[in-house]
Amino acid sequence: MKFKLLGPAVAAVALVGTTLTGGAAVAQTPAAPVSAAAAPSCLNGLTNVPAKETVKVRTHAKLSATARGQWNKGKKGFLCNDGKSITGQKYTLCGKTSTKWQYGITNGTNVKGYVPEACLKWGIGG
Repeated sequence: MKFKLLGPAVAAVALVGTTLTGGAAVAQTPAAPVSAAAAPSCLNGLTNVPAKETVKVRTHAKLSATARGQWNKGKKGFLCNDGKSITGQKYTLCGKTSTKWQYGITNGTNVKGYVPEACLKWGIGG
C-alpha cells in the first residue's frame, strides 16, 4: 500500500514544481554586458562656444580614445547636456590641468564627441 501512494505523491510534487517554475525548464541567456556610459543628450545645450586652442574630438573622455576629428581654434560648436561637465581622464592642456570634459558637436563639420573643457572659451577654461 505504501508503494501505491508513493507514485502519485511523486507525480504531484513534480507537477507543482513545473507549475511554480513556469512549466518546462528554459535556459536563460545571460544579459549583455553593460557598455560604457551612453553619450550625453544633445537635445539641450549651449551654442556658439569657441575653442581656445585646436583640440581633438574623441570617442571617450580620455586622451587615448580614438579621435573623430578636431575642434579648431576660434571655431564654434555646440555643447550638449546643457554644458554639464563630464569627469574623465586627467589631462594638462590649454594651460590647465583638469578631469573635466565636454561632449559637443563642432559647427560646420558636425563632428561629435568629447573635448577637454579647459580648451573651450567657456567653463573652467573661460
